[in-house]
Amino acid sequence: MNGEPKWTTPLEQRMQQADGKLSPRRKRLLLSILENAADTYYLSSRKMARRYDVDAATIVRSIQVLGYGQFAEFASDLRSHFVTRITPYRMMKSATRERRTIDGHVQHSLEMDRANIDALRESVSPERVVELARRLDKARQIVVVGVDLAYSLAWFLAYGLSWLGARAEAPMGSSGNLHHRVRTMGARDVLIAISFGRCLRDSVEAARSAKEVGAWTFGITDGGDSPIARVCHDHWVVSVTNPSFNGSYVAPLAALDALLVAYAHVQSKRSLDRLRQIDREEAAAGRWYAPPPATEKGRR
Repeated sequence: MNGEPKWTTPLEQRMQQADGKLSPRRKRLLLSILENAADTYYLSSRKMARRYDVDAATIVRSIQVLGYGQFAEFASDLRSHFVTRITPYRMMKSATRERRTIDGHVQHSLEMDRANIDALRESVSPERVVELARRLDKARQIVVVGVDLAYSLAWFLAYGLSWLGARAEAPMGSSGNLHHRVRTMGARDVLIAISFGRCLRDSVEAARSAKEVGAWTFGITDGGDSPIARVCHDHWVVSVTNPSFNGSYVAPLAALDALLVAYAHVQSKRSLDRLRQIDREEAAAGRWYAPPPATEKGRR
């Protein structure tokens, strides 16, 4: 595995292809922009020029050497580069430079969570959610893959689908376990892979293997050029951007909630029958807490 080529972002690929055409000054400028993507991906061309003490024309001419016709195209690839190359350390380091109060950091986090939800509403339409729900309804089995913290999302989706009668599971994410599980899949099955940023190898390889054995694959990730997006047949882009060391799962959870709602209503009678059965079983089993009966004080 150590001999495998390093996966590069589209922006890094353009830098490599244009290496011989870049003057040393422009190369230093572009490398600095990439290395500090956490501080530059959201800047306009004018603000970026001020940051590096150059004129806006220098920025524009430099990105034109990379093959970009407009700054907006470069900014889009820069954001994707930031998303796929960010680490908890770099994110925390960037946040500490802003010199906010602790209350300010909390408020900023909540504001970004709301922005992620707004971005989800723009990027994933209700029609696309229903389309995925209908495909899941026709699947023989559904395998949801998430590794490390993303396993919480995979388990949440698989659990919700199984409540509604689907044959769904979220296998624990060791490479061996995922490999053995994926090998049993076929053309009538669906694999959903959830991974963000640079994407974890086990999640990407599970999606690739499922695709090779004929299963339909779907990715939930935060970049249109991420390894998960490239491997899967289709995907949603859902932001997990957060100003601290950890990613925010507010938007992914909202996306999965919407998917469960759509799945329930694709076959509403089946869902009602299933939930009615669960209600009866839980009532009979005494699953819910009830306080012990009160005893009479002073009773002899």
